[in-house]
Amino acid sequence: MLHLENVKKSFRLPSGDRMPILDVPHFDVAAAEQMVIVGRSGCGKSTLLHLIAGIGTPDSGVISINGLDISRLSEDGRDRFRAEIMGYVFQTFNLLQGFTALENVILGMSFSKGRVDRDRAHDLLERVGLGHRLHSYPRTMSVGEQQRVAVARALANRPKLLLADEPTANVDPANQQSIVDLIRQTCQEEEISLVMVTHAMEVAEQFQRVEPLEKLNLLAQAKKAHA
Repeated sequence: MLHLENVKKSFRLPSGDRMPILDVPHFDVAAAEQMVIVGRSGCGKSTLLHLIAGIGTPDSGVISINGLDISRLSEDGRDRFRAEIMGYVFQTFNLLQGFTALENVILGMSFSKGRVDRDRAHDLLERVGLGHRLHSYPRTMSVGEQQRVAVARALANRPKLLLADEPTANVDPANQQSIVDLIRQTCQEEEISLVMVTHAMEVAEQFQRVEPLEKLNLLAQAKKAHA
Protein backbone atom coordinates (compact mmCIF):
# COMPACT_ATOMS: atom_id res chain seq x y z
CA MET A 1 0.00 0.00 0.00
CA LEU A 2 2.66 2.52 1.07
CA HIS A 3 6.34 2.53 0.12
CA LEU A 4 8.99 5.16 0.82
CA GLU A 5 12.51 4.93 -0.55
CA ASN A 6 15.37 7.39 0.03
CA VAL A 7 13.00 10.19 0.99
CA LYS A 8 14.76 13.39 2.03
CA LYS A 9 13.27 16.71 3.13
CA SER A 10 14.82 19.98 4.24
CA PHE A 11 13.55 23.49 4.94
CA ARG A 12 15.09 26.80 3.93
CA LEU A 13 16.25 29.01 6.80
CA PRO A 14 16.05 32.83 6.76
CA SER A 15 19.81 32.81 6.09
CA GLY A 16 19.17 30.95 2.85
CA ASP A 17 20.78 27.75 4.11
CA ARG A 18 18.76 24.54 4.13
CA MET A 19 18.13 22.58 7.32
CA PRO A 20 17.70 18.81 6.76
CA ILE A 21 14.67 17.36 8.56
CA LEU A 22 14.13 13.85 7.21
CA ASP A 23 16.25 11.16 5.59
CA VAL A 24 14.19 7.97 5.41
CA PRO A 25 15.92 5.25 3.40
CA HIS A 26 13.03 2.76 3.55
CA PHE A 27 9.53 2.54 5.00
CA ASP A 28 6.65 0.23 4.04
CA VAL A 29 3.09 -0.26 5.25
CA ALA A 30 1.08 -3.22 3.96
CA ALA A 31 -2.55 -3.16 2.86
CA ALA A 32 -4.86 -3.10 5.91
CA GLU A 33 -1.87 -2.87 8.28
CA GLN A 34 -2.17 -0.68 11.38
CA MET A 35 0.97 0.92 12.80
CA VAL A 36 2.17 3.82 14.93
CA ILE A 37 5.12 6.20 14.60
CA VAL A 38 6.32 7.66 17.90
CA GLY A 39 8.75 10.44 18.67
CA ARG A 40 9.23 13.65 20.60
CA SER A 41 7.60 16.90 19.51
CA GLY A 42 9.42 18.64 16.68
CA CYS A 43 11.26 15.56 15.43
CA GLY A 44 9.56 15.50 12.02
CA LYS A 45 6.55 13.21 12.54
CA SER A 46 4.02 15.67 11.10
CA THR A 47 6.39 16.53 8.25
CA LEU A 48 6.56 12.84 7.33
CA LEU A 49 2.76 12.54 7.30
CA HIS A 50 2.48 15.67 5.14
CA LEU A 51 4.84 14.12 2.60
CA ILE A 52 2.91 10.85 2.55
CA ALA A 53 -0.33 12.78 2.07
CA GLY A 54 1.14 14.83 -0.77
CA ILE A 55 0.57 18.08 1.10
CA GLY A 56 4.28 18.71 0.66
CA THR A 57 6.87 17.18 -1.64
CA PRO A 58 10.23 15.62 -0.77
CA ASP A 59 13.52 17.05 -1.97
CA SER A 60 14.22 13.60 -3.41
CA GLY A 61 13.07 10.00 -3.16
CA VAL A 62 9.98 7.94 -3.92
CA ILE A 63 6.64 8.01 -2.08
CA SER A 64 4.46 5.31 -3.63
CA ILE A 65 0.84 4.65 -2.68
CA ASN A 66 -1.01 1.83 -4.41
CA GLY A 67 1.88 1.70 -6.89
CA LEU A 68 1.73 5.40 -7.82
CA ASP A 69 4.65 7.72 -7.02
CA ILE A 70 2.70 10.74 -5.75
CA SER A 71 5.80 12.94 -5.63
CA ARG A 72 5.67 13.03 -9.43
CA LEU A 73 2.10 14.37 -9.51
CA SER A 74 1.18 18.04 -9.85
CA GLU A 75 -0.27 19.81 -6.82
CA ASP A 76 -3.79 19.42 -8.25
CA GLY A 77 -3.08 15.77 -8.98
CA ARG A 78 -1.95 15.17 -5.42
CA ASP A 79 -5.06 16.92 -4.08
CA ARG A 80 -7.35 14.72 -6.19
CA PHE A 81 -5.47 11.55 -5.28
CA ARG A 82 -5.59 12.42 -1.57
CA ALA A 83 -9.35 13.02 -1.72
CA GLU A 84 -9.98 9.68 -3.40
CA ILE A 85 -7.53 7.42 -1.55
CA MET A 86 -6.67 8.94 1.81
CA GLY A 87 -8.23 10.17 5.02
CA TYR A 88 -6.31 12.59 7.21
CA VAL A 89 -6.91 13.49 10.85
CA PHE A 90 -5.11 16.83 11.20
CA GLN A 91 -3.65 17.91 14.52
CA THR A 92 -5.27 21.33 13.99
CA PHE A 93 -8.60 19.86 12.78
CA ASN A 94 -9.03 22.10 9.66
CA LEU A 95 -12.81 22.18 10.08
CA LEU A 96 -14.85 24.67 8.06
CA GLN A 97 -16.21 27.10 10.64
CA GLY A 98 -19.28 28.14 8.61
CA PHE A 99 -20.64 24.58 8.45
CA THR A 100 -22.12 22.27 11.06
CA ALA A 101 -20.47 19.07 12.26
CA LEU A 102 -22.65 16.99 9.93
CA GLU A 103 -22.01 19.33 7.00
CA ASN A 104 -18.24 19.18 7.59
CA VAL A 105 -18.33 15.38 7.31
CA ILE A 106 -20.61 15.47 4.25
CA LEU A 107 -18.42 18.09 2.53
CA GLY A 108 -15.43 15.82 3.08
CA MET A 109 -17.25 13.18 1.07
CA SER A 110 -18.00 15.57 -1.79
CA PHE A 111 -14.33 15.98 -2.72
CA SER A 112 -14.01 12.36 -3.86
CA LYS A 113 -15.70 10.45 -6.69
CA GLY A 114 -17.87 8.45 -4.32
CA ARG A 115 -21.44 9.41 -3.55
CA VAL A 116 -22.31 11.51 -0.52
CA ASP A 117 -23.67 9.14 2.12
CA ARG A 118 -25.56 11.21 4.69
CA ASP A 119 -26.42 8.13 6.75
CA ARG A 120 -22.72 7.19 7.09
CA ALA A 121 -21.84 10.75 8.14
CA HIS A 122 -24.59 10.63 10.75
CA ASP A 123 -23.48 7.19 11.98
CA LEU A 124 -19.83 8.20 12.31
CA LEU A 125 -20.72 11.25 14.37
CA GLU A 126 -22.93 9.06 16.56
CA ARG A 127 -20.02 6.66 17.05
CA VAL A 128 -17.69 9.44 18.20
CA GLY A 129 -20.30 10.55 20.73
CA LEU A 130 -21.60 13.59 18.84
CA GLY A 131 -25.09 12.47 17.90
CA HIS A 132 -26.44 15.41 19.91
CA ARG A 133 -24.14 17.88 18.12
CA LEU A 134 -24.89 17.10 14.47
CA HIS A 135 -26.09 20.61 13.73
CA SER A 136 -23.60 22.47 15.92
CA TYR A 137 -20.92 24.72 14.47
CA PRO A 138 -17.25 24.16 15.32
CA ARG A 139 -17.00 27.52 17.10
CA THR A 140 -19.60 26.33 19.62
CA MET A 141 -17.81 23.04 20.27
CA SER A 142 -15.01 22.16 22.64
CA VAL A 143 -11.55 21.35 21.29
CA GLY A 144 -12.15 17.67 21.98
CA GLU A 145 -15.48 17.71 20.16
CA GLN A 146 -13.87 19.35 17.13
CA GLN A 147 -11.22 16.62 17.12
CA ARG A 148 -13.92 13.97 17.05
CA VAL A 149 -15.61 15.66 14.09
CA ALA A 150 -12.23 15.60 12.31
CA VAL A 151 -11.92 11.86 12.95
CA ALA A 152 -15.41 11.21 11.55
CA ARG A 153 -14.63 13.31 8.46
CA ALA A 154 -11.38 11.44 7.80
CA LEU A 155 -13.20 8.09 7.84
CA ALA A 156 -16.19 9.24 5.82
CA ASN A 157 -14.90 8.34 2.34
CA ARG A 158 -13.81 4.82 3.25
CA PRO A 159 -10.17 5.63 2.41
CA LYS A 160 -7.56 3.03 1.53
CA LEU A 161 -5.01 4.81 3.74
CA LEU A 162 -5.74 6.75 6.92
CA LEU A 163 -3.15 9.16 8.33
CA ALA A 164 -3.75 10.32 11.90
CA ASP A 165 -1.62 13.08 13.44
CA GLU A 166 -1.96 12.89 17.25
CA PRO A 167 -5.70 12.07 17.04
CA THR A 168 -6.10 11.86 20.83
CA ALA A 169 -3.95 14.86 21.79
CA ASN A 170 -6.90 17.18 22.41
CA VAL A 171 -9.42 14.62 23.67
CA ASP A 172 -10.21 14.15 27.35
CA PRO A 173 -9.24 10.77 28.87
CA ALA A 174 -12.87 9.62 28.92
CA ASN A 175 -13.07 9.86 25.13
CA GLN A 176 -9.45 9.05 24.19
CA GLN A 177 -9.95 5.31 24.11
CA SER A 178 -13.22 5.57 22.19
CA ILE A 179 -11.42 7.55 19.46
CA VAL A 180 -8.66 4.95 19.20
CA ASP A 181 -11.19 2.11 19.18
CA LEU A 182 -13.28 3.79 16.47
CA ILE A 183 -10.28 4.39 14.23
CA ARG A 184 -8.88 0.88 14.65
CA GLN A 185 -12.21 -0.93 14.35
CA THR A 186 -13.25 1.00 11.24
CA CYS A 187 -9.86 0.41 9.63
CA GLN A 188 -10.10 -3.31 10.38
CA GLU A 189 -13.65 -3.65 9.09
CA GLU A 190 -12.97 -1.72 5.88
CA GLU A 191 -9.38 -2.95 5.33
CA ILE A 192 -7.87 0.52 5.63
CA SER A 193 -4.13 0.91 6.15
CA LEU A 194 -3.47 3.09 9.21
CA VAL A 195 -0.42 5.22 9.97
CA MET A 196 -0.84 7.03 13.27
CA VAL A 197 1.58 9.50 14.82
CA THR A 198 1.52 9.90 18.59
CA HIS A 199 3.65 10.68 21.59
CA ALA A 200 1.16 8.95 23.91
CA MET A 201 2.69 5.61 24.81
CA GLU A 202 -0.62 4.36 26.26
CA VAL A 203 -1.98 4.66 22.71
CA ALA A 204 1.09 3.28 20.94
CA GLU A 205 1.25 0.21 23.19
CA GLN A 206 -2.07 -0.99 21.77
CA PHE A 207 -0.49 -1.56 18.35
CA GLN A 208 1.52 -4.57 17.29
CA ARG A 209 3.85 -2.43 15.17
CA VAL A 210 5.40 0.66 16.73
CA GLU A 211 8.20 2.51 14.90
CA PRO A 212 10.22 5.24 16.65
CA LEU A 213 10.87 7.97 14.08
CA GLU A 214 14.52 8.09 15.10
CA LYS A 215 14.92 4.55 13.78
CA LEU A 216 13.34 5.47 10.43
CA ASN A 217 15.16 8.79 10.07
CA LEU A 218 18.91 8.65 9.50
CA LEU A 219 19.25 12.30 10.58
CA ALA A 220 17.83 11.51 14.02
CA GLN A 221 20.20 8.57 14.34
CA ALA A 222 23.14 10.80 13.52
CA LYS A 223 22.09 13.41 16.08
CA LYS A 224 21.70 10.74 18.74
CA ALA A 225 25.14 9.32 17.95
CA HIS A 226 26.74 12.74 18.41
CA ALA A 227 24.79 13.63 21.54
